[in-house]
Amino acid sequence: MAAAAQGHIQRVSSPLMMMQTRTSPTFSMSGGAAGRCQEERSRHGKRTINPSTRNREKILLSSHEFQLFRDLIKQRAGIALSEDKIELLKARLTKILRRKGLRNFREYHKVVSMDASGAELSDLLDAITTNLTSFFRESKHLDFLTRKAMPDIMIRRRRDTDRTIRIWSAGCSSGEEPYSIAMTLLDTGFFSSVWRLSISATDLCTDVLAKAEKGIYEHDRISTVPPPLLKKFFKKGINRASGFVRVKREIRQHVCFSRLNLMEAFPWREPIDVIFCRNVMIYFDKSTQERLINQFYRHLRDGGYLFIGHSESLTGIRHNYRYVCPTVYQK
Repeated sequence: MAAAAQGHIQRVSSPLMMMQTRTSPTFSMSGGAAGRCQEERSRHGKRTINPSTRNREKILLSSHEFQLFRDLIKQRAGIALSEDKIELLKARLTKILRRKGLRNFREYHKVVSMDASGAELSDLLDAITTNLTSFFRESKHLDFLTRKAMPDIMIRRRRDTDRTIRIWSAGCSSGEEPYSIAMTLLDTGFFSSVWRLSISATDLCTDVLAKAEKGIYEHDRISTVPPPLLKKFFKKGINRASGFVRVKREIRQHVCFSRLNLMEAFPWREPIDVIFCRNVMIYFDKSTQERLINQFYRHLRDGGYLFIGHSESLTGIRHNYRYVCPTVYQK
């Protein structure tokens, strides 16, 4: 996840309740629904105003209400909003208030706070966050994964009866990272009849997870994919899907997408061999970073690897990892 663009809050790739989703079985592109006209003319020629244009009076967000949302978002999702994001928050959430027919921000705060399902919080976070990612981002990590980490892990586990290599993409956004990992590893020939690859890809945002599961991307999103892998692991769309590509099933079948809140207990029962959590922690304060890093440590297999973003560091954080090289650590 790159640095947040001006006027946007960068989405942390995080989680809430585990909710496994299904992979889209066919490569089909649904057409966008036509926008509804705000003003319609009646059959008598008189102009009638659509109800959606009503209640457009300005909704104010006080500094106290802004602080209530800051505290809620920090507590539930770990995202630290700076004070200069008040206008951004107001603009994004005003749309939700109008959609829900709420009169003010205090009412909406109560709705989100009292919703035990987490759906309202997800709606809020989807509105205020921006997802920036790309295929084969920070490719040196993938080089290290194939050249050093994977051979090391397989040697360490050569006597294991469990032959599954488990990788976690924490904050997977729209799927580019886990698919890049899968393509890289499957192209190297590490996985055959002996070893099985399982990648868990999680995020807090339901919208990006839905896209990730389908594995369908516009052509301009795949410019960073090496040509041999593009030819080998992507399928071109035709007719209505022209201009799009889809990750082939032989890659998608190794990746399981689910919703997870990094601020809550992780659901994994088996130890994880490799964790990718890149460009997520920069949006957390030090205490949250430390708690998250050490929770990762407890779920890593002995000798397992943690990859963080190139703009991140564990400096000033108490942990038990062994430093391997910049942004790569080992348990």
